[in-house]
Amino acid sequence: MTSDVKTLAAIDVGTNSIHMVIVQIQTSIPSFSVIESEKATVRLGERCAHTGNLTEDAMRRTLEALKRCQEICHTFKVEEIVAVATSATREAPNGHDFIRRIYEELGLHVEVISGQEEARRIYLGVISAMELKDEPHLLIDIGGGSTEMILGDGRDPLHLSSTKIGAVRLTDLFVKTDPISQPEYDRLLGYILGSIERPTDDLKYLLKGELEGKTLKAIGTSGTIETLISLHAKEKLGLVPNPLQGYELPFADLENIVWRLRRANLEERTAMVRQKRAEIILAGAIVLLETMRLLGIPKIMLCQRALREGLVVDWMIRHGYIEDGWRYQSTVRDRSIIKLADKYGIDTKYAKQVAEHALSLFDQTKGIFHEWGDDERHLLWAAAMLHNAGHHVSHDAHHKHSYYLIRNGELLGYTESEIEAIANLARYHRKSEPKKKHDNFQRLDSERLKTFVRQGSTFLRIATALDRRQIGAIASIRVVCNPQTRACSLQLKPRQPNDPCTLELWSLDYKKQPFEAQFNFTLSVSLD
Repeated sequence: MTSDVKTLAAIDVGTNSIHMVIVQIQTSIPSFSVIESEKATVRLGERCAHTGNLTEDAMRRTLEALKRCQEICHTFKVEEIVAVATSATREAPNGHDFIRRIYEELGLHVEVISGQEEARRIYLGVISAMELKDEPHLLIDIGGGSTEMILGDGRDPLHLSSTKIGAVRLTDLFVKTDPISQPEYDRLLGYILGSIERPTDDLKYLLKGELEGKTLKAIGTSGTIETLISLHAKEKLGLVPNPLQGYELPFADLENIVWRLRRANLEERTAMVRQKRAEIILAGAIVLLETMRLLGIPKIMLCQRALREGLVVDWMIRHGYIEDGWRYQSTVRDRSIIKLADKYGIDTKYAKQVAEHALSLFDQTKGIFHEWGDDERHLLWAAAMLHNAGHHVSHDAHHKHSYYLIRNGELLGYTESEIEAIANLARYHRKSEPKKKHDNFQRLDSERLKTFVRQGSTFLRIATALDRRQIGAIASIRVVCNPQTRACSLQLKPRQPNDPCTLELWSLDYKKQPFEAQFNFTLSVSLD
């Protein structure tokens, strides 16, 4: 195998199923092709009715499926595995405990991603397979626990939404009879309509005037929609085309399918689709039907790429293998941070100065105090840009408000653990150091991240001290360390030659103790 070919596995730990694709990435082109796929229906979303926790049986089934995935990866000599968990795991009270258990038992690192980030990566998967020709398309992905709707034209997504309705969740909540009774059907329909009202209204507002005289084009992804389209193809053509990519399902025919599913019992539905899907297909089909009805969509086209392929594309973008038409996507994380800073009225000129100081300290002490890489460097930059977000709420305890605002700011391009790290770094830019008793600190899902927050927050503390007056008083920093004497000197160059920087030096003396404790070095300061 040539050096420009990499073998990557992408795993989607969903509410209903685990999906894995193994791809070969031709980095010189760049492109990728799927060489193996695996699916296991684990029903991770079957949670305890009293606590909302993932059940032991569901977790055991998931662990067994992930172990099989690892074995397949070994057979194909996979170089790296990218794995994410979605709705069921991110909502369950014991979800993060389960992520830790996966790592402890299998050595597999699974990242939890938000609903919006899930939608963004689905979009990446779709536009890697379909040309949208600069025309707005609605992407609909109906999973086991959530439904994602994405409006895009092939460039940056215009709208991302994730709604807590999915085929497994809705079936568990509302479907107890077989076939479904009229009262249960009415309650199910009412709940779905209430849930999709907001995202469909938002879409209508965005598209107002955009589609005058036109109809909205729609693309469907993932299991529920692929099952419905396969059923339609089998009944219309007598066989299911392979591939099914691009096959269209008209609204009127979907309406007929839903009508028949309503009246069929499990045995009859199983004759239409495979059994495990037959148990949950009705609820998912109603979500699709009513979304299309509310938005006046006449037909929907299938795309067989979705989240797992989006994970591959995202990995390629992050590693610099995709540029050109994808260049805008490659800056999504930076733009998401700047957008949130603007939303909370942060002085970005000041924030950039703090970020510059923090990164200068990070870079000059690498190999001496730490061995953190580019990923952690970016998280430190993001925290520096947003550390003052809490002033939007109140000056008092603004570091704590910053944590909350960042944590709930729907940052795109990040996993949940990365967002948690950014929020914690900002939380500890002043006042208390990280402590085990702090709930926010305990939400960090690995000891590695906890260590990084302990160390990274000290760089941010010093950086904020060095711009105490928020006027850019310090032009540059030079770090000189003596490992033998455990001494470190910061040689500061003032922006104005005659500025004694009294307030900055006082603030630095006040804030340096956590840095000294973390790295076991004494810190001294001088002005050049």
